[in-house]
Formats: sequence, structure tokens, C-alpha cells
Amino acid sequence: MSLVDCRGVPVSTRNVRCLQQYEQAVELAVGYYLDPLAILQEILEDDAQFAAAHCLRAALMLTATDKSVLPMLRESVEAIESLGRRAHERERAHAAAARAWLQGDFAGSIRSYGDILHDYPHDLVALQTAHIGDFLLGESTMLRDRIAQVLPQWDESIPGYSYVLGMYAFGLEETGAYSRAEDIGRRALELNGRDPWAVHAVAHVMEMQGRLREGIDFLGAHENAWARNNAFAFHNWWHLALFYLDIGDTGQVLALYDAKVRTASSQAPLEMIDASALLWRLHIRGVDVGERWRALADAWQPAAEDAFYAFNDVHAIMAFAGAHRLGLARKTIAAMERQAAGTHTNALMTREVGLPVAQAVISFALGHYAECIESLLPIRTIAHRFGGSHAQRDLIHLTLVEAALRAGKIKLARALVAERTQLKAASPFNWQLSARVSDAIGEADRAARARESAETRRRAHFAGLGAWGVGPGS
Repeated sequence: MSLVDCRGVPVSTRNVRCLQQYEQAVELAVGYYLDPLAILQEILEDDAQFAAAHCLRAALMLTATDKSVLPMLRESVEAIESLGRRAHERERAHAAAARAWLQGDFAGSIRSYGDILHDYPHDLVALQTAHIGDFLLGESTMLRDRIAQVLPQWDESIPGYSYVLGMYAFGLEETGAYSRAEDIGRRALELNGRDPWAVHAVAHVMEMQGRLREGIDFLGAHENAWARNNAFAFHNWWHLALFYLDIGDTGQVLALYDAKVRTASSQAPLEMIDASALLWRLHIRGVDVGERWRALADAWQPAAEDAFYAFNDVHAIMAFAGAHRLGLARKTIAAMERQAAGTHTNALMTREVGLPVAQAVISFALGHYAECIESLLPIRTIAHRFGGSHAQRDLIHLTLVEAALRAGKIKLARALVAERTQLKAASPFNWQLSARVSDAIGEADRAARARESAETRRRAHFAGLGAWGVGPGS
């Protein structure tokens, strides 16, 4: 007879010891704590046919958005498939969902993980995988509603409930329900103070509302819970850096980059994305980041021609552009163009958003600001289609504003900055942008008045000559 996990979800094993280890691995995985893969390896060495362990390993590989881990993903999918009906139908559904990802059908894969929840709403692995997948595909509404669909089936008596609340809080934040998102996120933390996703959700709320000092204090107060031995800590450190960046403390931002965001030459895409995004924000503000671009570009280089996931590709190009390695940037663009010719999910993401943003980054780096504007203006309202959060995609808007200012497109810059200040009036940086727009308008007005004055003097001069019968043709 097969066993069930601590949430009552069936697993096709009679090995009680392996099931206990699996429970531990799930807890680590949903909390982003280290190291679930090591535990899964132990389980599979003891019982290579433990299908649930393969389901969890496949989910971890899938959500890494890293082409280099696809062999491990394929291995786990094939291991489950080889079991046939010896694997439970739920486990076979996991294999089918992961198989779709392998085939490039990212959207179909996440939809299939979501379908598992209709029959098994307590399948925490499927729930988290679908939630992260919705994030990767820019499905903001489903970030909220997929969790809402199963939430009535959960309560405090079910292990992992706090993680479900944390996911729901993030979905609420991404759909603009800030007050409720913060309430739910804080409730998750009351139940489990070590939930970094819930911390992340509350930090996002404060970022979107411009509550900068409060955000700094909040992350600092919870640091011992989210920062130790946690694979997600780099991203919460990134959020802390964003708060400092908005108040203009670039020295602290660089210190956080060196000590927390980019502590080693990791080639994990999720970590490199945050590094690229932070350095690019500094770059468009005119901050010299020294040799950091070069080291980051070196880390991105092996992925230069992969073009596996458009969101990653754009951030690789930021590093290449920042390091003045335009040859690598153009190689990545060429790979993206090949991807865009396909019919799979990433082809669509690349065509619609990835390529225009990538081209805009290169144009900006070359000082071709009008071309940058031309690339970004048509896609800025559909940028969610290639994944990421509002906070991450704000980099597109920031680049567009800076390009408009540098190109002398003052009326466009004024309109774009007005959008920002209306949405986040508490942001000091937004008001700095407003001041730059005002200065540019004032300078343009002064130049126009000077030209008008010169023309008036010229006309007066010739009018005076005319009174003496002398003119331009005399």
C-alpha cells in the first residue's frame, strides 16, 4: 500500500524513511533553504524509483530557468515515465507537465502543473511550481488567482500553510492589492517567520508604495530569519539595495552588491539577473561601478548563445553592454533572433518583448538614445509578457525615461516622469527626475527666448536701416 505525505497527498512508495527525507526536502525547497537537492540525491540512491523525489527535483530544475540543468530535468522526467502505473497518477501528471517544459511549451507546462491542483489542492510542490511559473511567464493575474483557487482548502492545520499565504501575498501585490497583500504577508510571517517569500511580498509592497525607510527597517528587522542559509537571500538583499538606491545612497548600494547580492562568481541565472539589474540601474544614473561589469559579463558569457529564456537574455546583454563587450551582446541578439523564429513559448516572449528590450539596451549603451526610445515605447505596456515582477520590469521604464532626457525629448520625458510621480509620489528619485525635466524645460525656454530676442534685434536693426533707405538689398 502506498503512503501519503504530511498533507495527505499520495506518493507511490512504501519506504517510510525515504518519505520522511522527502518531507524534509519539500520543506527546504518551498522555503528556499539549503540543500534539498542533497537530500533528494540521498533518497534516490536509496530508492531510485521514488517518483515523488523525482517530481520535486524536476520542479527545482524547471524553475531555475537554466539551460545547463535540463539534463537533470530530463533524467527525472524519464525516471517517472519509466515507472508507468507503478507511479501514482499525480506523479505521472508531474512528469507530463515537466515534459512540456522540456519541449519548450513553458505555458502548457505551467498550465498542467495548475491542473494537478484541481484534484490535489494540497500538492505543495505543484502549487509552488505553478506559482513561480506564472511569475516567469508574466501571468500576474494567475500569480494571485491560482493560489486563490486552492486557498479555501488550506488552513493552519495543514503543514506549509504559511508558504501558501506568502505566495498569495505576492500575487495580491503584483495585481495592485497592496494593503491586503501586506496583511496576508505579515500573517504568513506570524505563522512562520522564516518564510523569505512572504518577506519578499511585503518588501514588494513597500517598494511599490515608496515606503523606503520603512522597507529598510522591515528587511533589517527580519534579516536573521530570511538571510541565513537561504538560496533566496540574494533577492531580498537586492530589494534592500533598491530602497537605498531610491534615496540616493549609491555607496550603500555598491556595498550591498559586493557583500550580499554578488558575493561570488555564481552562474545561477536568478542571481545574475539581480546583479545585472542593479548595475544597470546604477549605470543609467551615471554611477561608475568599476570592474564589476567585467566580472559579471564573464559569468554570463557561457549563456551568450543559449537564448533559453528571454528575461535572462536581456539581463545578459546588460552585462555585456556595461562591460563594452558588444560582440557578445550581438551574439546573444543573434541567438534571440533564432529563438524568435520558433513557435514555442520563449519564441513568443522573445519576439514580443525580449528582442526590443535587448536592442534598446545596446542602443542606450552606444548613446543612440532615439533608437532606444523607438524600441521601448511600443512594448512598455506589454513588458509583463516576458516575465518578472513590476519592480524588476521598472528597469525598462527607467531606461526609457533616461533615454528621453538624454535625447532631448523633453515633452516625452515630462509625460513619463509624471506617470512615475503619480504612482509613487514618495520616491525621492522620481522627484529628482521631475527636477531634471523642469531644468530641461527651463533651459529650452531660455534658449527659445534668446533666439526670439536675437530675431527681434535683427528685425529692429534692418527696420532702422530701412528708415534711412538702406536695406539688405541696397
